[in-house]
Amino acid sequence: MDNNGRPDHIEDYLVKLHPGSWFGWSNSKNKIYANLILHPKLWDNSYTGTIHEEGLMDNPHSKPTEQACIDGLAQMQSDFDTAKTNKENKLASGKAKLKELGLDDDEIKQIVGI
Repeated sequence: MDNNGRPDHIEDYLVKLHPGSWFGWSNSKNKIYANLILHPKLWDNSYTGTIHEEGLMDNPHSKPTEQACIDGLAQMQSDFDTAKTNKENKLASGKAKLKELGLDDDEIKQIVGI
């Protein structure tokens, strides 16, 4: 995610795809699709015992295609942008309605906090 919370890397998509640490990187300093790996074992959250190895299970997930990662990230970015635009539009609409009621800019700023 970038500083504004907008998804900007396939890792943002991958962490939403399945819970847990099901994937990793063969080179953590170069997180590109070619370096995407699947962890062979995952922690079984239903395990209540004390022996660590018994709490592990085979990773049931498969590696998504590079195109699926690209498309998934693009959809997340589109959803983020749409939500941001909708919020901005509702704020502008609300301000316009307050102006129609006779409030001035200073009064509106006090109400909406900007």
